[in-house]
Amino acid sequence: MRLINIRQDRPLDVICLGRAGVDLYAEEPDVDMIDVAGFKKFVGGSPANIAVAIARQGGRAGIISCVSDDSLGRFVCHSLEGFGVDLQGMKIDKNGSRTSLAVTELKSSGCEVILYRNHASDLTLRPEQMDPDYIRQAKILLVTGTALSESPSREATLAAMQYARVAGTVVVLDLDYRAYSWQSPEESAVIYTIAAGQSDIVIGNREEFDVLEYLNGKHCTDDDHTAQQLLKGRTKIILLKAGEKGSKVYCADGQTFEQAIFPVDVIKPFGSGDSYAGTALLALIQGDSLKQAVRKGSAAAAINISRNTCTEAMPTTEELNAFLATHTEKH
Repeated sequence: MRLINIRQDRPLDVICLGRAGVDLYAEEPDVDMIDVAGFKKFVGGSPANIAVAIARQGGRAGIISCVSDDSLGRFVCHSLEGFGVDLQGMKIDKNGSRTSLAVTELKSSGCEVILYRNHASDLTLRPEQMDPDYIRQAKILLVTGTALSESPSREATLAAMQYARVAGTVVVLDLDYRAYSWQSPEESAVIYTIAAGQSDIVIGNREEFDVLEYLNGKHCTDDDHTAQQLLKGRTKIILLKAGEKGSKVYCADGQTFEQAIFPVDVIKPFGSGDSYAGTALLALIQGDSLKQAVRKGSAAAAINISRNTCTEAMPTTEELNAFLATHTEKH
């Protein structure tokens, strides 16, 4: 018996809700920001990355986001469309907001990332812009925590989650915690708890689950306790990412297991989580067991961090299968 019922009679596999922005990557590897001579421009933002990860493997991905009415906003739309991401849910803000911008070094560790998110376009999404008919087209709705950090995007995201529940669309919450986005630990804990209560699958690392459980006290840093509490409600699967230690999976039926990482030469320290999430969700949609899906996600994460950029580094199905055939986990 499957833990979650994924409706196969939907034209879209996953709709991702949240930020879509521009990433500027240093052209020179292992060079400090102050000495970097040039940058290359790519589409970025966690929901956009996840949508591209799905599309690169032949899945049908859509996105609900908002970009500015300027060349950077148009670049984001053009890039996502080029990857095959459905843009029916993309909004254009004409009121002076700006598409998010991330400027980053290219280092395997200690990588500086400078973010520009003042009056970010994606956070201007409004509840009345959420289209229940569009959400009904998806097997899965994935929302990210950053979209919950500020109004009116917060209310828009919660509205989309409710529309998904009514439509029988599986709801996935990627906690995607960014401290600068929130007013206080109490605020993020309250909102994350509300959103997790509406979600079938919750994805995050230990720090992010600590944020969710901030109001619960000191005992909240224990993985098993976290799972025990969250799985009492609507949530059926928890994917707890643990960096070099791999990931832990907890299920409402009592099943639990760990997935080790695939060792690779790391080019950059980010993008792996989005590659992991997109790949694992698509594998579940395509009928893989949870263990198979998480193993594929771990492999996709390894491929991503062994390459430059985030979106362009998402593996195709052929690349993923070739990697799995030639690489083994680090146990």
